[in-house]
Amino acid sequence: MIRTVVLLSGGLDSVVNLKRAVDETGVLLALTFDYGQKAAPREIRAAETICRRLGVPQKTVPLPWLGEITQTALVRPELEIPDASKSPSGEREAAEAVWVPNRNGVFIACGASFAESMGADAVVGGFNAEEGAAFPDNSLEFISAANRLLASSTLRRVKVISYTATSRKNEIVRMGLGIDAPLAEVWSCYGDGPEHCWSCESCRRLQRALMEAAAWEWFLEERRS
Repeated sequence: MIRTVVLLSGGLDSVVNLKRAVDETGVLLALTFDYGQKAAPREIRAAETICRRLGVPQKTVPLPWLGEITQTALVRPELEIPDASKSPSGEREAAEAVWVPNRNGVFIACGASFAESMGADAVVGGFNAEEGAAFPDNSLEFISAANRLLASSTLRRVKVISYTATSRKNEIVRMGLGIDAPLAEVWSCYGDGPEHCWSCESCRRLQRALMEAAAWEWFLEERRS
């Protein structure tokens, strides 16, 4: 059995990947990153809750410098997170408004350092086909390039794997339900609560996926209980 370090934001994709990794690998650690994003407190709380439930060690890694160089609404308090339902330019504009420079590249590099130091074989990341079309650092090409880099930058030739990289969000919901992932605990919103705003692009993707997977009412009921 391979040993893994999982990148866990607390959102849908990372939670389903964590549960798959728990079921199929030896998970040594889940890493959550705080770079000053508005949702950081809720993401960290979700990650901690999910890891306690699954019996996985969790560590939050502060990356304040990444927030300092990020100029978009995901971090900057003076900028409002776009309401995706009112955006005339759709997903591209929404993606640019929340772009963090090389975020997943940084996360994978950190994950690979932890993995190598702990004797793990792979870093598990929550990528998906929908966001891969809008964000280049979610694509299959990005994963392939990261693996080529890690083959030279780690002695153990640590790899990046993702169980959802070719899946759409509704398929990820169905996968999560099928493996009993703690989907009701996810935090996918770009904001900090107290509940999902259901207007930012990330919330809308989650809502659409839940509806398409016939799990929307289930999710709301579970969140209330």
